[in-house]
Amino acid sequence: MAAFLLEVGTEELPASFLRDAIVQWRSRIPQSLEANSLTSTSVEVYGTPRRLAVLITGLPSQQPDREEEIKGPPAQAAFKDGQPTPAATGFARRQGVELAALEIRPTDKGDFVFVKKNIAGRPVADILTELVPQWISGLEGKRLMRWGDGDVRFSRPIRWLVALLDDTVLPIELVNGSEIITSDRITYAHRVLHPESVTIAQATDYVETLRSAYVIVDQEARAKIIQEQVQAAAQKSGGSTVIYPDLLEEVTNLVEYPSAVVGNFEPEFLQLPTEVITEVMVTHQRYFPVFKEGSFQQELLPHFITVSNGDPSKSDIIAVGNERVIRARLADGQFFYKSDLAKPLESFLPQLETVTFQEELGSVRTKVDRIVKIADYISGQLQLAENQRQKNQRAALLCKADLVSQMVYEFPELQGIMGEKYALASGEEPEVARAIFEHYLPTGAGGDLPATLTGQVVGLADRLDTLVSIFGVGLIPTGSSDPFALRRAANAVINITWFANLQINLSQLLMQIAGDFAATYNKDQNALTTTLQEFFLQRIRTLLQDEKQIDYDLVNAVLGENDPEYTERALQDLLDVRDRALYLQEIRRDGTLDKIYETVNRSTRLAAQGDLDFQQLEPTSLIQPELFQKSSESAFYNALVELVPQTQEAQRSRNYQLLIAALENIAPTVSNFFDGEDSVLVMDPNPDIKRNRLHLLGLLRNHARVLADFGAIVKNL
Repeated sequence: MAAFLLEVGTEELPASFLRDAIVQWRSRIPQSLEANSLTSTSVEVYGTPRRLAVLITGLPSQQPDREEEIKGPPAQAAFKDGQPTPAATGFARRQGVELAALEIRPTDKGDFVFVKKNIAGRPVADILTELVPQWISGLEGKRLMRWGDGDVRFSRPIRWLVALLDDTVLPIELVNGSEIITSDRITYAHRVLHPESVTIAQATDYVETLRSAYVIVDQEARAKIIQEQVQAAAQKSGGSTVIYPDLLEEVTNLVEYPSAVVGNFEPEFLQLPTEVITEVMVTHQRYFPVFKEGSFQQELLPHFITVSNGDPSKSDIIAVGNERVIRARLADGQFFYKSDLAKPLESFLPQLETVTFQEELGSVRTKVDRIVKIADYISGQLQLAENQRQKNQRAALLCKADLVSQMVYEFPELQGIMGEKYALASGEEPEVARAIFEHYLPTGAGGDLPATLTGQVVGLADRLDTLVSIFGVGLIPTGSSDPFALRRAANAVINITWFANLQINLSQLLMQIAGDFAATYNKDQNALTTTLQEFFLQRIRTLLQDEKQIDYDLVNAVLGENDPEYTERALQDLLDVRDRALYLQEIRRDGTLDKIYETVNRSTRLAAQGDLDFQQLEPTSLIQPELFQKSSESAFYNALVELVPQTQEAQRSRNYQLLIAALENIAPTVSNFFDGEDSVLVMDPNPDIKRNRLHLLGLLRNHARVLADFGAIVKNL
């Protein structure tokens, strides 16, 4: 079995491209090999800032021979009176076979001529020579560049190629205008620690050959080394650190031979908020901060750890250079912080007039006024006390004020964080200050949600304003395009409501907010509201399936399919639709659903042939007992009478276990109605009897609909 090595040597690649390229090759190269009938033992993809490589082991020397069946012309066109026509002879000639090799076989479209051909497998070297340029040119990324006078596009200029099949160089060329890059066994190692070229004897020597030349090509091995070195350096400095996953991934893709270097800064900078210092370190400088041991990542020490790609023996010099940089950044932060604290947070509000929210929608200051109004709508729905409403209003008014502070202008990632600190320094109530930070939560999928009621209300108000306003000017997400993160905003509205169990009527809120927007901007309120409702229903459906792990048919059962009643019910009460879906999933798992499924589902299907509306639950004013012909009808009727108070209590308390227990009790009665010794023919020739029986089934369906549309549930999913 053979091993193949491909290394694409480049100028320094961006960390983000290297990450994505590794992911792409890990997926595409095995698929490419399979498509060419090539098996392998392993496909290992490696990458450093100066190279992207793949090592494939366990390759056969050539493709396996295969038999291919080729379809030719219709039989009636290929043969006339048992003799071959030009169509048959031409087909045989093109396939390189004798006429006797042609076979006639039936197909869905009639009889056709077929031929079987034995195709010899090609040498793996020939196939790889063709595939390698495809693997390279097929990589996708942002801002790919051209260089020289050619048309080749890559993240950075390609400078060398290594292509070895075992110990033999495969002749591969990349032609880029007048420049031709030819494959070889020569690669280039660490710029500082091993500036000489390196010769790779055979493919499987790749990893160790480069390691001996101070290049660790395995990114997972580099990440482990970095993690160990950084933690050891933090302990040596008398503290501990946090291995931020994104930071670890980035620095791993920025170095070839990592070495952790400890730097220091003046203790006076520790008077800055911890978040400011860590933001400077982690986001801007790619440093690991050092925390005091046992401080739960709150109290910093005046040290930092950087991961160098230079000469470890020059660590002192490297540290001095990094100290100079961070000292300047922290001094800037210190100046901004003191300047911002010189005036109350509220004084920043007029400056929000200079910040554009969206071209057609005006300034952020105008948006703040809308947020304040929406927060009041939400407070009203929640029937909050006056003191709490005032907190919500105050937090809504100040929630964007820090955007025009000097600190947030310089470090936008600190929005909300600095707002909370400046609010506390200005004498605002702690819950108001906390809400300024929390209203941005969650910042991503699975992120923390606001814990305070004020933060929840303002977070909902902010996102609802963004959704209505952006939808209102026609910027609706399409496909993967969502520049205003509207899907994420809608998900946050739903998740905050579910997390905090907020009893809000989303349908009413959307109508109110859309009404205000339509009046201000002369838009169609009804069309805007309808579009937003459909968008939210789609997000509810997605969150129930993806985050709550509810089966798709059960989601359909609580949301309905083109069912206006269920649509409105879901939007009026997000908590109810969540609880119903979760309960359905629970009774599917424990087997309770199976006990009632047949009777309720059968009743639901037959009831569709009647004319009973979905709201009717009371049988006494609807059913005519004098039309009963069998005792099973009377039993069904009496069971429905007993079911009414249990269903009403389930509706009132949302204790759907009461309803399911009642449906479980009635199931044998309904089964007897359908199939017992005293069963009836529902579709009786007498229209009055038929209607009476369909009403019985319709009533059962309606009671079950208090929980879900059982007609949408799939048996034994």
